[in-house]
Amino acid sequence: MSRRLFFWLAVFAFVFPAFAHAQGILVVVDPDQHVRLPRPIVIWPPHPPYPIPHPPPPPVPVSYKIKDLDVQARLIDQVAQVQVAQTFVNNGSRPLEVAFVFPLPYDGAIEQMTLLIDGKEFPAKLLDAKEARRMYEEIVRKNRDPALLEWIGTGMFKTSVFPVPPGASRTVSLRYSQLLRKQEGLTDFLFPLSTAKYTAEAPEKISLRATIESQDEIKNVYSPSHAIEIKRPDEKHAVISYTSRNEVPGSDFRLFFDVGKGKVSTRVLSYRPDRDKEGFFLLLASPEIKADDGVKPAKTVVFVIDRSGSMSGKKIEQVKASLKYVLNNLRPGDTFNIVAFDSQVEAFRPELQRFDEDTRKAALGFVEGLYAGGSTNIDGALKTALAQIQDSQRPNYIVFLTDGLPTAGVTSEPQIVSNVKGYNKIRARLFAFGVGYDLNSRLLDKLVRENFGQSEFVRPNEDIEDRVSKLYHRIESPVLTGVRLQFIFDELRTEEGSPVGRVYPKDEIDLFAGEQLVLVGRYKKPGAAKVVVEGKVGERGQKFDFPATFVEKSNDDSFGFIEKLWAVRRVGEILDELDLKGKNDELVRELVELATRHGILTPYTSFMADENVRIHDFAANSAIARERLLALSESGGQAGAGQRAYKGSLQQANQAPAGYGYGAAHSAPAEKAADDLAGLDMSRMGGAMYGGRGQASNFAADAKKELASAAQNIRNVGNRTFYQRGGQWIDSQVTKAQEANPKRVKQFSDEYFELARRNGKAVAQYLVFDEPVLLNLDNQAYLIEP
Repeated sequence: MSRRLFFWLAVFAFVFPAFAHAQGILVVVDPDQHVRLPRPIVIWPPHPPYPIPHPPPPPVPVSYKIKDLDVQARLIDQVAQVQVAQTFVNNGSRPLEVAFVFPLPYDGAIEQMTLLIDGKEFPAKLLDAKEARRMYEEIVRKNRDPALLEWIGTGMFKTSVFPVPPGASRTVSLRYSQLLRKQEGLTDFLFPLSTAKYTAEAPEKISLRATIESQDEIKNVYSPSHAIEIKRPDEKHAVISYTSRNEVPGSDFRLFFDVGKGKVSTRVLSYRPDRDKEGFFLLLASPEIKADDGVKPAKTVVFVIDRSGSMSGKKIEQVKASLKYVLNNLRPGDTFNIVAFDSQVEAFRPELQRFDEDTRKAALGFVEGLYAGGSTNIDGALKTALAQIQDSQRPNYIVFLTDGLPTAGVTSEPQIVSNVKGYNKIRARLFAFGVGYDLNSRLLDKLVRENFGQSEFVRPNEDIEDRVSKLYHRIESPVLTGVRLQFIFDELRTEEGSPVGRVYPKDEIDLFAGEQLVLVGRYKKPGAAKVVVEGKVGERGQKFDFPATFVEKSNDDSFGFIEKLWAVRRVGEILDELDLKGKNDELVRELVELATRHGILTPYTSFMADENVRIHDFAANSAIARERLLALSESGGQAGAGQRAYKGSLQQANQAPAGYGYGAAHSAPAEKAADDLAGLDMSRMGGAMYGGRGQASNFAADAKKELASAAQNIRNVGNRTFYQRGGQWIDSQVTKAQEANPKRVKQFSDEYFELARRNGKAVAQYLVFDEPVLLNLDNQAYLIEP
């Protein structure tokens, strides 16, 4: 006889970070059934005694998947008007009876809420927090599934019951308005995605579109959680979009924005979990989209193009198309030139040309006549280009494209770097594109580091024209150049030294129209401060100052993402130092410590995903990382270019990577970097572990295997990282001393629930493991045991 199973469907709204939850959860409430929430089979169960079935198991009686999720939000000043449509499918073999449940985080958070099931409006009953908590606790106890624990303590709306036959789908729609919170001048918009991991399969599509409308100019628009696309039709409107396919969401969607007037808007957020240690801060700075009177500052752009024999065929044609694109988009007042080189160096004109219709046509003709052949005189080409730039009062950019090694003229890597630094007398910014794998990628990185720019590496299957046009679109409208930041704290004594440090990016930068600066750093001194931003607008020096507050002690983890983002950029900076300056044992240890604490898995630290590696044995783990870092001595080939592209992605990251395990795949850039190492011959590098011939492939294979196992052995939950060791999960913040003497708590006991109630939502999210978990709470280790 078929049994109908009763579920609650829980769907959650935009709320404060402590209340960030999933869109749809089906929970069995039939007293005779004990059914857990579904997990994607590829990452659940993560380890024995629940091995991943092979071959795939037959359909289970009770299961569902989230098919798609569509979010449309209109943000008008501080009010969000939200419409959500979610489709879920009963992919079990039994019919489901479900009700739609909507938890409320606080009184007055949601207004004008409307719930529809397949277009039909359903009435909802309000349950207060006490009633809702009792219901949740009963379900957690009965089903022996801790997943719902993180929702205890909130009130809710609950609809009447509706059926979902096997194989059938239902679309739940939700419309509501909400007053968004505002902190440090930034409006904070949160959409909870992460617990949509409780689905039998990854959602086919998640799409989110948010429009921002304001009476004042929109300045900073930033997501710490997702790589978003931002379009700005004008100063008072912005459109944000995000789409993923066949991915289990790894974090909640979060968006900050602010409005105001003036050429530059600067906001500072700070996070300090321990008052006895340095804090972390994030600074957002956005320039005015248009300059005074709509006139954009003139600039100088010089293209230095490799036309050696290796550039023949498709590459030279793409380069020519790139040049034509830029030439057709220069503006009156801009100056430019083109330097083409092989073994000889040839310039379009002997000196910089002012852009107009005549020079445009002549330059297009010069480009059309380029052909590939000869050797590669990098030093001579950059000398010729930099000698033409004499005006330090305007923005100056060198765009350098090469696919080869220096084989003519000066060929010594250190000498070329030293020479070019000397040629660059007015701080022109050098943007280098490495094309293909037959080049010295370390040389390019050294050149851009000494010349205030950035490097990019274009793989053989990638389009050069697309990459160059994107760069030019970015730099075509400089608004504030030579930007320097100064932090002035109240009551700061000279002997206290600098109140901030380890700031990334760390050099002077240029701000461009439509772009914003995302800067992270550490701070020693809390309290009120003034941020001074200095730079040039056109040829005029400008100075702006903004108030900021650096907290003494954070009350919660709502800004914990700042620490993780800082750690990601710091790891990139450490790799850059080791790459360009050589061995440094202190930096290697710091790299391992940061990677361990924050779950940042690079090819050099991916061994942390191995269950047999001890978390706190930093000496042994540093030795493994030191061996793997020998790979950085490879400057050429796919391994050289791939490693430096990966390093750059960390240095320029604007979001910390999402978690492993539930809710996220492991790092695609790290996987790609591991792939790039596959052909590396480590026998030339003197290591003991990967020193023999044929060991290169073992290094790459080990890294790839470890990165793949991260889904089973590492979970980033909230702002913490947990490692699966010996059948239990260990919080990376648990010290070796704390691990020896934990306080034991039985899962699902009264003490277990009291721990969640007493510490609130910030801790409850760490209690949802099925297996034993070792957790650090206020410097006390707790061992939660089933």
